[in-house]
Amino acid sequence: MQGLKPSQIKQLRRLYQERLPIDRLTTPEFSQRLAAISSDIKSPVSAYINRRGHIIRVGVGTPSQTQIPPLELPRYGAERLSGIRCVTTQLKVEPPTDAALMAMALQRLDAMVSLDVISSGFQKRGGGVTGYVQQAYLSHLVPHPDVNWTVSPPLDLDTVSEQDLTELIDNIEREYSREAGGHSGSDQTDRVVIVGLKTIAVGDLRFQDGLTELTRLVETAGGEVLQVIKQNRTRPHPQTVVGEGKVQEIALAAQKVGANLIAFDCNLSPSQGRNLETMIGIRIVDRTEVILDIFAQRAQSGAGKLQVELAQLEYQLPRIKGMGLAMSRQGGGIGTRGPGETKLETERRAIQKRIYKLQQDVNQLQAHRSRMRQQRQQQQVPSVALVGYTNAGKSTLLNAMTNAEVYAADKLFATLDPTTKRMHVPIDNEGNIGQILLTDTVGFIHELPPALMDSFRATLEEVTEADALIHLVDLSHPAWHSHIRAVTAILAAMPIAPGPALIVFNKIDQVDEETIANATLEFPRSVFIAAAERIGLETLRYRISQLLS
Repeated sequence: MQGLKPSQIKQLRRLYQERLPIDRLTTPEFSQRLAAISSDIKSPVSAYINRRGHIIRVGVGTPSQTQIPPLELPRYGAERLSGIRCVTTQLKVEPPTDAALMAMALQRLDAMVSLDVISSGFQKRGGGVTGYVQQAYLSHLVPHPDVNWTVSPPLDLDTVSEQDLTELIDNIEREYSREAGGHSGSDQTDRVVIVGLKTIAVGDLRFQDGLTELTRLVETAGGEVLQVIKQNRTRPHPQTVVGEGKVQEIALAAQKVGANLIAFDCNLSPSQGRNLETMIGIRIVDRTEVILDIFAQRAQSGAGKLQVELAQLEYQLPRIKGMGLAMSRQGGGIGTRGPGETKLETERRAIQKRIYKLQQDVNQLQAHRSRMRQQRQQQQVPSVALVGYTNAGKSTLLNAMTNAEVYAADKLFATLDPTTKRMHVPIDNEGNIGQILLTDTVGFIHELPPALMDSFRATLEEVTEADALIHLVDLSHPAWHSHIRAVTAILAAMPIAPGPALIVFNKIDQVDEETIANATLEFPRSVFIAAAERIGLETLRYRISQLLS
């Protein structure tokens, strides 16, 4: 409103006193009044009206400049509109611009009436030039996969004013409901749109594998993937990861399918997450948050729950909306005195205290497991740790080798807590049998979140303290090469170098002979098994004995 006279601001504020018929888009009187104000201030004016006919928002500018922030709009699901219509003026005789129509779509408006205002050339009393509506356009959304909206030809003001708004809205929402399959969006299932960003640093195969993996992660967490959106960029956008146009595309796609969650196949900074939520108006999560949610669901033991809570709090702390370090000035001393703590600062301080307490508990857990390992080492029983990508079949192999009953399922991160069982292996060529300890560990994944690496250090020490490793690989997975590289990279990053590793290819009953031949050629000292079918287990026992020797 910069530059407006007090009298002009007063005219704009008086618009809030207007009341329009609930079954009409606008009235000739209201439209002409809007045109007169717009002509007087030489700028477009946009008025937003709810279904009760109340003016809820008046903005000086085009619909794209004055649109209601997404977080302030009601969300009813894929089959409903927002319950708000817009009557806007434009000082050029032309159809509504693409930017105005995009703003209509992003706000999911019931309809938009664009008034072409021209100056009458007559001076008003007190200065200013009067204007009037020459023609109008009616725009509204359409539930079509390729077209987002429709725009009428130029109409006279009386024709637009006589349009039955109730019938128009009923027809649009009926079509949206049919497209949505009658889904109301009221159940507890997360309806998810996945977004993938391909940069020059990521190859085509790795990018596609990442999207497939994120889809599986979302489904494991209990979500339903409705659509996958991709973008190619040289590097991520510093504010929104993807470009502005792609953000609008994501928002429209989420509206069409009735999504209530957007999942990005990358790690978002706190500011990027906030910016995206502000622009789209839907909850945003990244890859790390999805993994943390799965861990929270899977944790069964006290130790597992402890480590998951620590990882979640460490992830959430920098994402509390606030002023960062500027808020942490309540500690006392010069420059810190003043009013009491704000609610955000209180929450931040409580989380920091909880993190400190959990870190102490994890340290105690680490010490306890260290004592257990020392007792086993004093008994001089060799230990072997099962490592590998998530869902490679480690728990199934542990059950098959030791007759244990550890929970095993075709799910990502089915195992969080390490389980150690005794197993017999041949110790010499004369057929003598010896005992070893076989430990099942949490599965690895590409770009394992640092918060999880830190929180699960007590668990991962089972890997670094083992005498040898069995690196289990799901040969039936199309990206098994990539899985081997990911696990190797995580092992190499550990503070203590783990023992020698034996690569074991699992699920050979689900692949063809050519795949087995290629893997044999590339990894000649590997072992091939099918743990679920108990194929190749005796060979594996013998090779474990050789490895320990």
